[in-house]
Formats: sequence, C-alpha cells, structure tokens
Amino acid sequence: MKDANLEENVSSIIEESSLGDIKVHTNVTASIVRKAVCTVPGVARLAGSSFVDNIAEMVGNRRIHDRAIKIIDNGDSLEIEVNINIFYGIPIPEVAANVQESVIEAVEKTAGKTVKAVNVVIQEIEDEVADAPEDMTVEDATDEV
Repeated sequence: MKDANLEENVSSIIEESSLGDIKVHTNVTASIVRKAVCTVPGVARLAGSSFVDNIAEMVGNRRIHDRAIKIIDNGDSLEIEVNINIFYGIPIPEVAANVQESVIEAVEKTAGKTVKAVNVVIQEIEDEVADAPEDMTVEDATDEV
C-alpha cells in the first residue's frame, strides 16, 4: 500500500520506461530552487527567522527552506513561490527577475520539469549597502557587500 504523505511529497513522474518510473521528490526540487536563489546577486538569504528556524530544526520540524519555498506540482508543470531577503540599496525588480530566471533555468535543466511560474516574495531588506547611488545595479551592490 502506498503512503499518502509520500505521494503528496513526490513530484510527478519525470520519465516512464519499461524499467520503471523516475520521480523527483519535492525536497530535491526545493534544494535546486534554494541553490539557484542563493547564487543570485543581491539575495541575502531565504526568508525566515533564524531563531525560530533553529528551534524548529532541533525539534524535528521543517527547515527554513521548506517554509521559504513552496512548490505546486500541476502534473505537467510546476509553480514555485520563493520568500527571500535582499540587500538594501539595490533594485528590487531586477533582483526578483534574476531570481525568476535563475530558478526556471535550474529546475528545468536539472529536474527536467517545466516551470510555469516563479513568484518572488521580498520578505525583508538586510545589510545596508554603504552610500548606494540611485543608479546602482545588482552587480555593483554585491561587489560592495
């Protein structure tokens, strides 16, 4: 008998063959998303409270990336929501667009799933970039941090 919770946590089948099915667990997809997000210039980290996350992890509760990343599997495509903190003084729309592009590329290339949408939620702004001029770009800001 199949475990209902396991089925809910497994992405749809990536490939079917005479040898069997290939499935990717949502934790794997979340890990790909986390790595893609954290490599984008201007992103400070995934959103969450480090104090609460540390306590939750100690008692065996969901880790920060499990709460900061939501993945909806529609069968033929994924919808992803990412909650992030970014650095102060850089253009929010530029960082968000870069996150979307990075996540789509990483998930489609690595997991072989089509990404229908990546919704980016800016939760907080961190670490002020000293004397950031108004025309500062993401690359300029991360060079200074």
